[in-house]
Amino acid sequence: MTQKFTMDTSSTGECRRRTPDIETVREIGSRCSNWARWGADDQLGTLNNVTPANVVAAASLIRTGRVMSLSVPFGSGGPQHPGSGRFNPIHLMSVDGRDFMAGSGTPEERDRRRGYLQNADDILILPLQAATQWDGLAHVFFEQQMYNGYSASYVTSSGAQRNAITGAVDKIVGRGVLLDLPAVKGTSSLDPGYAIGAQDLEDACTDQGVTVGPGDFVLIRTGAMARVRERGEWADYAGGDAPGLGLDSADWLHERDIAGVATDTWALEVVPSETPDVSQPLHIIFIVHMGLWLGEIFDLEELARTCHEQARHEFFFAAQPLKVTGGIGSPINPLAVF
Repeated sequence: MTQKFTMDTSSTGECRRRTPDIETVREIGSRCSNWARWGADDQLGTLNNVTPANVVAAASLIRTGRVMSLSVPFGSGGPQHPGSGRFNPIHLMSVDGRDFMAGSGTPEERDRRRGYLQNADDILILPLQAATQWDGLAHVFFEQQMYNGYSASYVTSSGAQRNAITGAVDKIVGRGVLLDLPAVKGTSSLDPGYAIGAQDLEDACTDQGVTVGPGDFVLIRTGAMARVRERGEWADYAGGDAPGLGLDSADWLHERDIAGVATDTWALEVVPSETPDVSQPLHIIFIVHMGLWLGEIFDLEELARTCHEQARHEFFFAAQPLKVTGGIGSPINPLAVF
């Protein structure tokens, strides 16, 4: 496997590991790049790794018909907080039962006026990445470019003209694999700031008896949701220090031609960032260079229990984004089916 970080040589001839920086991001991004791999006009990125054969094979993993949602609730009690850059979903009732009860005339008269139909209606206001969600390929720019070399100028005030989330609306379906990192380490959750590397991922595969390969959707449990439940509040879940994927994981994931990766954390990658001069470097490497689809704020607790109960960490997975014209991200309700 390729050496992840270059080494500097001191005047004494001793080698030392270089502190990761912007040049590290460029180096990893260059060797993990998928630009033009699927053509100069490609806007799907790693979803090209999902083939009809992958989907058929994934369907064979359905044996009991047990279905579970991997989403957190979309409501006012969500993970966002002032300062996180986003707000929690706002759910409003535009018509409710009391509107009918407060109308004039007897209930019978009101029913006749409406042809006996009564109804409720509601409105949802939310940032598209407020809760469980996919980052689309137009979400991140690096040096004024996004995935496949498209200019950042293609994302305007009316939305993404290239790499929009709509390209994925019928693509995110196939084999899901859970890698439960705390289970490997004998703990309920990884410590904030823990950077998950290639060896951690390899150890999880060995411990849990799975392989990761082309077209897979890899779900990585850090125990972040367990930590939230233990303390009874979200606190600094959104934006605070957290475990997550480290720079050392990039080559491992790239070499396996996965379709997407998701975690139970707010940022997917480790916080604080390993690069003092670059915020969220893996978003640059994964989204801009690899065209890798990233899922965040997944609830993997029930999934982990089920995987351990059934002694298998693979399942049928589906998590379609909404068909938001020009969208750069999307709320989702991911499903795992056993």
